[in-house]
Amino acid sequence: MNSIQKLFSQKEKNILSIYFTAGFPRLNDTENILRSLQKNGADMIEVGMPYSDPLADGPVIQNSSMQALHNGMTIKTLFNQLQSFQQHPDSDFNSTPLILMGYLNPVMQYGIEKFCNDAKNSGISGIILPDLPINEYESRYKKIFEENNLSFIFLITPETSEKRIRKIDSLSTGFIYAVSSSSITGKDANIDAQKSYFERIGKMHLKNKVLIGFGIRNHESFAEACKYAAGAIIGTAYINAIANAESIDSSSHTFLNSILEA
Repeated sequence: MNSIQKLFSQKEKNILSIYFTAGFPRLNDTENILRSLQKNGADMIEVGMPYSDPLADGPVIQNSSMQALHNGMTIKTLFNQLQSFQQHPDSDFNSTPLILMGYLNPVMQYGIEKFCNDAKNSGISGIILPDLPINEYESRYKKIFEENNLSFIFLITPETSEKRIRKIDSLSTGFIYAVSSSSITGKDANIDAQKSYFERIGKMHLKNKVLIGFGIRNHESFAEACKYAAGAIIGTAYINAIANAESIDSSSHTFLNSILEA
């Protein structure tokens, strides 16, 4: 059981996952952001690996990726930062599952076996690579992820068939990422308009928990998403909150408090 599975065994609802781009706003902000998110109530953290051609991402995350790359962020640098984070006395990396999210090309250039091994040794529990085809994952890479105790998380959309969702559920060991629409990240989520989509997923009684992402940006949209799923994922709104922050910790506290307010 890795830390993602442990989280879902201990908390069934209102799970808040926060995404940020590693190396943004500044190259060495990664550890500070991780500690701030842990301290201020994030249940899970998705660390974005910046990429020059992030097709599924909206302009805010695209711009953060370009800035991070300009700052000098690489996968190797990120692993060094994550290992330093583990060793810091104020960090409790076991308490908050860490997920790496990015695109396949840089991972393949790094070497997928080395990537998975370094991810495991850096305290990572799960990986999201939206452009890795499901059949290729199953036939070529599934064993590598499993050997490193890494949950592989798949995305589904309103257009994903029941057959494919059940296939994804059978291969998953972490959670299923339900995209609120087929749009890019950062677009406002209209949860009510997708009610039938989320209800259809609920009636499938999947073995994996479902988290809703894309367009969740405030307390209202987070609470609405949690009516239909175990929790929600917020990225663009958090990146906006820290983009010009004088204090990462203060901005994280204010932002997460606004999401989790009663």
